[in-house]
Amino acid sequence: MGEQIFIDNIVHRFLGDDGTFPNNGRLPLLIYQDTLTLPGRNPARAIEQLIESHNWGSSWRNGIFSHHHYHSSAHEALGVYSGKAQVQLGGPEGPQFSVQRGDVIVIPAGVAHKNLGCRPDFRVVGAYPAGQSWDLNVGKAGERPQADRNMANVPLPETDPVFGETRPLVRLWRK
Repeated sequence: MGEQIFIDNIVHRFLGDDGTFPNNGRLPLLIYQDTLTLPGRNPARAIEQLIESHNWGSSWRNGIFSHHHYHSSAHEALGVYSGKAQVQLGGPEGPQFSVQRGDVIVIPAGVAHKNLGCRPDFRVVGAYPAGQSWDLNVGKAGERPQADRNMANVPLPETDPVFGETRPLVRLWRK
């Protein structure tokens, strides 16, 4: 399901259509490992302020669903502010990653994601590029025609949620 490449603690990997989940063969999944240095008090707010400063919003706090799901109408950033989890990306045959406090996952529209198991304190801040609204798809029969149309119309974000205009997402997604 695609080659995994590391650049400066950043994993980027293309995940193709598996027949159920569209994933995104055009834009790589990005995992920024041990990227954020978070304060002891209110780390979630620190992530929210960072991503909001880079024009990502509609943020929320929670975990990651324990079933495969994807968003066809928006890209998503997940900043881990507490705990550890094992996540699967790309559907049931997709790669698994351990994520922990200080990691950020940037998920292109269409890429399935699932929490396989986590510590009880696992929490993330989720957010979307400005102007994008998320939908929720779970791989049911009949979803794909509309989901594929939605994905074709999702614009690229103007900025990276962590690094702004200069780094990984902008460089890797605009090649």
